[in-house]
Amino acid sequence: MRTVRTLAEALDAGPVLLDGGLSNQLEAQGCDLSDALWSARLLADAPEQIEAAHLAYLRAGARVLITASYQATFEGFGRYGLDRAATGALLARSVELARRAAEAARRADPGRETWVAASVGPYGAMLADGSEYRGRYGLSVRELERFHRPRVAALAAAGPDALALETVPDLDEAEALVRVAEETGLPYWLSYSVADGRTRAGQPLQEALGGGAGRD
Repeated sequence: MRTVRTLAEALDAGPVLLDGGLSNQLEAQGCDLSDALWSARLLADAPEQIEAAHLAYLRAGARVLITASYQATFEGFGRYGLDRAATGALLARSVELARRAAEAARRADPGRETWVAASVGPYGAMLADGSEYRGRYGLSVRELERFHRPRVAALAAAGPDALALETVPDLDEAEALVRVAEETGLPYWLSYSVADGRTRAGQPLQEALGGGAGRD
């Protein structure tokens, strides 16, 4: 059962509390996140831990749950031998786990509104080499679109309330992600990773927030 208000309507009425870092809560629960897949590995190995982490944030007052899909990609899971169908199922599971936690909270408090945002991390998160903090991967906007489109489509098909395009280090990747997110029809937000008033790739924030031209 979906909430009566959309997340956008709730935001129009005032601030809405997001959850905290999922990895922080998972580590507090004793999970080992040293793998290159980071918290996404638990979608396959320990989904109950992810649901428990979502519930912990709900108990702390969160009203928006961000899914465990930040580092979940077809390419990343493919390195572990999972085919595209299996990876698509795990991406859908990330939304389902957050939704189950939200429904559990609603059963305990029928008046509670909770929303689910599907997390989409940057290309560099898939590389697992720290390049999500540098950007400028040597890829064009179109190439980045082709990378992001399949998993964004898989996440959108699972029925989140919004997309969370997270910690983007580069203006070109932001442009690619916005193009792909617009195709889904879902509301979304985009956050940059920044340092000293610039994106991690070095573009001035004024240019990044103004939506400068990317490279096709």
